[in-house]
Amino acid sequence: MAIELIDGANAAGARLVSACCELGISLRTVKRWRRAFGGDGDGEDRRKGSSRLVSHRLSEEERQRILLTCNQPEYASLPPGQIVPALADQGLYIGSESSFYRVLHQAGQCQRRGRARPPQAPRTVPRLRADGPNQVWSWDITYLPTTVRGVWLYLYLVIDVWSRKVVAWDVAEVESAEIAAELVQRACLKERYCRPRGFGSRQSHQQPLILHADNGNAMRAATLESRLEELGVLRSFSRPRVSNDNPYSESLFRTVKFRPDYPSRPFASKAEACEWVAAFVDWYNHRHRHSGIKFVTPHQRHSGAAIAICQERTQVYEKARQAHPKRWSQSTRCWRQPVVVWINKPPEGQESNQALPLIQAA
Repeated sequence: MAIELIDGANAAGARLVSACCELGISLRTVKRWRRAFGGDGDGEDRRKGSSRLVSHRLSEEERQRILLTCNQPEYASLPPGQIVPALADQGLYIGSESSFYRVLHQAGQCQRRGRARPPQAPRTVPRLRADGPNQVWSWDITYLPTTVRGVWLYLYLVIDVWSRKVVAWDVAEVESAEIAAELVQRACLKERYCRPRGFGSRQSHQQPLILHADNGNAMRAATLESRLEELGVLRSFSRPRVSNDNPYSESLFRTVKFRPDYPSRPFASKAEACEWVAAFVDWYNHRHRHSGIKFVTPHQRHSGAAIAICQERTQVYEKARQAHPKRWSQSTRCWRQPVVVWINKPPEGQESNQALPLIQAA
């Protein structure tokens, strides 16, 4: 009957392997049956049956005896690796360590011991995609030294990943989630970002802004979370102990502290630090030609003027090539602006038009 059913399914268009799996029979078994029916075999089913039907398995009385033994006060805090030898010293053998573990697992009594944190599943890689301004922001906090040993100022910087523009900054004497929440709110007002309609529901077709950060206390605070919920901004976090998941903020901090005019001496006051940071942000946004965006300023890319600038550069290079064609062995330099910017770009063939893990990031 099994062979007839499989042959009928195969004739109807089903694959032979799939038809065999539906009946729980391997393809080798079907081939052996066909040889037996068509040849000199007797055509009997010589399968041994399920491997779970073991004749020497523990009886229900033996299983209950193992549970009662493990639940005794003297053995309640011991693993089977110590219970079995202790019983052997008393001249008793109920079962092996593996049998003890198996019975305890099936009874739901084999739990992790101790106060240590249980092993955690690795977090998925945050993959964020931006093809325009105000889609993905990255922010972080760094230290600024003061003249008092052990006392620091805290520099808050929020950068647009697509344009590299510093959209908000602040200098404070403490690391606080309240300051971060106010900073993000000012940035949203400055950039005229509005909460998408239907935020948090499936009816929302507009891509909300994503704020990416590491796993600091201020980044994961409930104060910032509630403020972002009001603004319609999603949160994204780096993986623990992976600095490469927040590369744009880390690169920006290196640019800050490796500037030629960065003070060689610590800041004397918060006002002095604010004055220097304001001058740096103005230079970075309006005069610094960033290498990651074809050497245009972040403000030019953020405002959309970078496309026309790069087109003019292409025309200049093409005229130079036509004037001296022998000096150009290949095509002119590519000044085309990068259309898409990623945080942890996925492998080729797996790119998506969506910012990838919004569920994990939120």
